[in-house]
Amino acid sequence: MNRLTLEKQTAVIRALVEGSSIRSTERMTGVHRDTIMRLGIEVGTACGDTLDKMMRKLTCRRIEVDEVWCYVGKKQRHVQATDNIGQVGDFYTWVAIDADTKLVPSFRVGKRDNVNANAFIADLASRLENRIQLNSDGLKAYVDAVEASFGADVDYAQIVKTYEAEPIGPGRYSPPKVASVDKISINGKPNLDLASTSYVERGNLTMRMSMRRFTRLTNAFSKKLENLEASVKLHFAYYNLVRYHKTLRMPPALYAGVINHCWNIEDLVRLSN
Repeated sequence: MNRLTLEKQTAVIRALVEGSSIRSTERMTGVHRDTIMRLGIEVGTACGDTLDKMMRKLTCRRIEVDEVWCYVGKKQRHVQATDNIGQVGDFYTWVAIDADTKLVPSFRVGKRDNVNANAFIADLASRLENRIQLNSDGLKAYVDAVEASFGADVDYAQIVKTYEAEPIGPGRYSPPKVASVDKISINGKPNLDLASTSYVERGNLTMRMSMRRFTRLTNAFSKKLENLEASVKLHFAYYNLVRYHKTLRMPPALYAGVINHCWNIEDLVRLSN
């Protein structure tokens, strides 16, 4: 991989962050897929380290959190007793987004359990300087996690959606219809008029469009947990620091004051050089 020029490395990373698969990137750039994978892991890891240092002492006011499903190696129903359950099966990317600046201050790849819920919320709390309103879906694991990390210093609301049951048949791939939405105050005094998970759910769509391994109903998936984690780190570095947000007219990190100029993809590549 050291033989690749900076220009070629940038071309590879540009293809990956725009949602191209490993093999399509190989066809477009002429770089072998094994080299693409190694480059993705190196740049992604460096991006993760950079974001970890940058996202500190944030003054966000309203944070939405959610989890995005994918799988590593095989889907959960195919996992056997002989498999390492910590390395294969269903995984979730836990994501927090600032509703005002669209910044993603914290994320975590792991199982959808209490351990990862606590670790994710604790990481989020450690990056904030002030009291926030926190909005989540109805996942029960969030309640104890928020209590453990924020205590009484948070205004926390859950948005609980009830869906209509639909028979399997034509159109079964369509999203289920929402029958009702309940906004519940859990801690503090959240403004229920502002209680929503719309921005983080829209961010989930961006993830699925920007990372091939998250695209549903395809043969794209992560074969190793290391690959998934690196891909997620690369995505959020690109999203926060480089990607032009049409509403903000700049990258979220620039709008939030985390950086003072727009980054480009070459800047991300240089982090690992």
